[in-house]
Amino acid sequence: MEVQSLGGVGEVTGSRHLVRSGRARVLLDCGMHQGGDTVSRLRREALRVKPQRLDAVVLSHAHLDHSGALPLLVNRGFRGPIWCTPATRNLLAIMLDDAANLYFRDLEQVNLRRRRAGEKPWEPEYEQADVLAVLEQCQVLDYHRETEIADGLHLNFLDAGHILGSAIVELHERRGGPSRTLVFSGDLGKSDSVLMRDPEVPARADLVLMESTYGNRDHRSLTDTVEELAGILDQARRERGNLIMPAFAVGRTQELLFHLGCLYHAGRLKNWQVFLDSPMAIEVTALYSQWLDALDEEDQRLLAHYRARTLEQFLPPLRLCATVEESMQINRIDQGAIVIAGSGMCNGGRVRHHLKHRLWQERNHIVFSGFQAAGTLGRQLVEGAERVRMFGHQFAVRAQIHTLGGFSAHAGQSQLLAWAGAIDGGPHFRLVHGEETALAVLREALVEKGIAAEVAVRDERVQC
Repeated sequence: MEVQSLGGVGEVTGSRHLVRSGRARVLLDCGMHQGGDTVSRLRREALRVKPQRLDAVVLSHAHLDHSGALPLLVNRGFRGPIWCTPATRNLLAIMLDDAANLYFRDLEQVNLRRRRAGEKPWEPEYEQADVLAVLEQCQVLDYHRETEIADGLHLNFLDAGHILGSAIVELHERRGGPSRTLVFSGDLGKSDSVLMRDPEVPARADLVLMESTYGNRDHRSLTDTVEELAGILDQARRERGNLIMPAFAVGRTQELLFHLGCLYHAGRLKNWQVFLDSPMAIEVTALYSQWLDALDEEDQRLLAHYRARTLEQFLPPLRLCATVEESMQINRIDQGAIVIAGSGMCNGGRVRHHLKHRLWQERNHIVFSGFQAAGTLGRQLVEGAERVRMFGHQFAVRAQIHTLGGFSAHAGQSQLLAWAGAIDGGPHFRLVHGEETALAVLREALVEKGIAAEVAVRDERVQC
């Protein structure tokens, strides 16, 4: 096998890796780059692969930085199978539809401005029919059910413990001689995350593409992180303020609801109203509730103890805000509101409207619980920006900004090292999906443990 990384190299978005084996061509992930406005970003998005020549796509999970360019791939001629787990297929139906609706809405606004300026409108990069085609081309494969997906290439999924349906990809080349195994980690979850099971470890490998998002540091313990959140709530209550929690609709939102439910049942969420203000997150939360039997067994028992058959039932103060009118009503609440809204990096979505109303007030708190990529509004805020621009206006940043690293859905450095060290076969590691510092630090840590590792270089072809 030969592997060529086309995206997700030196950055944490745009995951895309091309595998060649004999006549077979398989693409691992087809992610969208994040940062900036969607319309301009899609016009710049280069697939850098000939869709018609691909035999298959293998999807590690449904986050858009791993799946968001699938409609583009189909629009430009890909007609083959897209292999994923059943839960990932369910999530894609929600996420790609939501992303498409936002894109078409933004494109309409851009073209209105262009027409007013006497400029030619831009054509869409893909159509709604392409989203439907992606879903029709999905072929689902359960964990631990190896199958041949192209000439001599066999696929197996292991549980990555990152989000619902997330998978570690094993590709086995079987052509009569000694078999070769390529492992793609996808995004690895933390071993102590709620709801998710621990990431599995492949038995052996010859080459491993491993994510490095937090390769340069460990997360704060989950217990300490929950205590920190409780402390922020206490402080905000004393100051008669509110909490805005930008959160990814898939994974992070559901974990936050679970943690807030635990605080509620411990008597530590008194006089707070909780609002989930994201139509997509509401759909995803319902999907998580449908897949409870696939989640962590201990957390399932806790829900059953409180007779909660869904995550929504586990948190009685929760209100689901599906409509724009319900979202706008939240901003009339003067104090005691916890607002969970997307997008997680504040690139778009309803959270920006809540920031517009709350960001300039000192008594309010903005709580980040996930990675903030370079170039995003969230990154500006966590790096201490005093003023930010939204909706064509400047806003003073006077609210208190918090980062709760312990809620990350990604493994920290120690867990990445432990996972890598448990794989037999003396594999060589290629580090992807991380920023420059994280990649360099993780490579050094692996080498110190006697594990062969190097940072992936874009377009470089590597033999497995």
